[in-house]
Order: sequence, then C-alpha cells, then structure tokens
Amino acid sequence: MDSLVKVHGSGGYDSDFSDDDGQGESSEKGLKRKHEEEILQKPFQKGRHSQVAHRSLHSNELDREEARNRRAHLISMNAFERHKKFVGDYILYYGGQTADFKRTSAKDKRDVDVLRENHRFLWRDEDEDDMTWEKELAKKYYDKLFKEYCIADLSRYKENKFGFRWRTEDEVVSSKGQFLCGNKRCVKEEGLKSWEVNFAYVEHGEKRNALVKLRLCPECSFKLNYHHKRKEVKAKTKTKRLSEENQEPSQKTKKRKRSSSSSKKHKRKVKRKRHRDRSTSSSSSDESQDSDKDSEAGEEPESQSDADHWRGPAPAVEEKSREEEFDDYFEDMFL
Repeated sequence: MDSLVKVHGSGGYDSDFSDDDGQGESSEKGLKRKHEEEILQKPFQKGRHSQVAHRSLHSNELDREEARNRRAHLISMNAFERHKKFVGDYILYYGGQTADFKRTSAKDKRDVDVLRENHRFLWRDEDEDDMTWEKELAKKYYDKLFKEYCIADLSRYKENKFGFRWRTEDEVVSSKGQFLCGNKRCVKEEGLKSWEVNFAYVEHGEKRNALVKLRLCPECSFKLNYHHKRKEVKAKTKTKRLSEENQEPSQKTKKRKRSSSSSKKHKRKVKRKRHRDRSTSSSSSDESQDSDKDSEAGEEPESQSDADHWRGPAPAVEEKSREEEFDDYFEDMFL
C-alpha cells in the first residue's frame, strides 16, 4: 500500500492509475453521449456543426432570385408599359429629359390600322413588288381568307352601291354566305340563289374589276337586282358534266366523222355534176336530188347500225374512286 501511494509536496495523496482511469471514463461518456444524439436526431434536422456556405454562393443565389422576380414583372406588363419602364431606367442611369421620349397618339398605329391601309381585295403579281412589313402583314391576312363566296353589304342598294368582302374562318364554319344568306344582316336559309356579279371598285386610286359569287335569299336577291339584272348561276346536271368531262372522241364518233367526211365529198361530186348537166332535163335533176337524199338517209343507219356493237370487246367501264365520288358529291354544293 505504501508503494502505491505517493506524497506530493502539496500534501495531497494520489494514485499512479488515477489519471488513466479519469481519461477512460470521460471518453466513454463522450461516445455514449454522441451515440444518444445520433439516435435522437431527426432525419430533416441539420447537424450542430454543419458547414456554412461560401459568401459567393450566397450572392449568386440572391442574383438568380432577383432575375426571376424581374422577369416575372416584365412579362406581366404590356408592350407600352415595358417601353416606359426601359425609357425611365435609361434616363435614371444615363441622364436625359423625358420630353425627348414623348410620343403623340396620332402616330400610334395598331395592327388593324395597318391592315386597313394596306388591304387589297385581290392581290396581283405587281402588288407584291417592293414589299414592306405592312404589306406583308396585309398579305398574310389575305391568305387566311376563303375566296369561294363573298359577304355583301346591301344597305345602300337603292344608290347602286354595294360592298363585298371575303369570308373568314368562323363564317365558313357557321356556313354564312353558302348555306345562310350572304347578306351581312340576314340569316335566312330557304330559297337561296347563286349570283355572279362583276364587282367594280376603286382601290388605292386605281379602278379594278373582279367577278364574285354570292348566295342570297329572295329578298336580298331583289335588292341586288334593284337596278340591273345580274347573272344567276345554276347547277349543271350530271349528264352535262359528264359530257363536258368526256371530250375525247370514242370509236363511234370517229366513224361518224369518217362517214360525214365521205358524205361531204359525195355531195361535192354531185354538185359538180349538177353544174355540168344544167342543160339536161328537170327529171335528171330530180333524180340527182333523190340520190342525195338516199345517200344522206343511207349514212344514218351505217353510223347507228347495231352491228357495230358486236365488233370487238365491250368497252371497259371505269369505276370511280372514293375521292372522285366525293368530288361529284361536293361539286353541286360549290356552284
């Protein structure tokens, strides 16, 4: 016992293993406390000694947030308010006077004003020379119009003055001007007629003409024809359309042409004989006339004989495709 205990000059007693035991106990307590803190720490909770971000990263995030706010603020403004803000910022940073940037309302033009100034009822090739952005805007609007039927303004029909314009997409969808009366202030559906009108108008100081089509009810048709009778457009029958489409001569028409040419030659010969035999009696002339009649009568049955139907194979009948049937169906609708 005496060897384990040392007496210090201060008069206290201490053990050789006292320091080691104290350090071991403190380290065990520290590990135990750390383990308890890890168990009790929440998943979203940050550590007590978490790393602090750098100042440059913080400033960059602030700049990004400010840029987002400014962009949202600029988008919420219209073009004129945005223009005023940029002018105010320019004067604030670079100096100047507000009077230099003032605008008069007389010079301000909307898209509608530009269209009214540069619009044309019909665009020609010479109209597209020296195109400006105003003309290009008017041409783009013109390309979107539907130019099958017109919409008419008949309010001044007694003065023989009419206004015509092409249809818009909404009017085509609502069938205004085709299945509804084409008058601007009329919505009747029954008894519509198609009219062809030579529209004479003055545009940009130049006189022009255009042939337009209208679909009007009986009352509006009376207004249109108040001074002059217009041309009414009627639908063609199917037989007429087929006869116009099939203009190529068939085998029968070729035979008829040959027979008609031979008959013409025969008539010429007969006329020459008549001219030579004028001194002969009237009986001979009567016989020649009878021969002419016989020749003409004989030509008809040759061209229309039933034997021609049995020569060669039967003509092939072409079946129409689905697109051609649709075209035939819609052809009566678009007169």
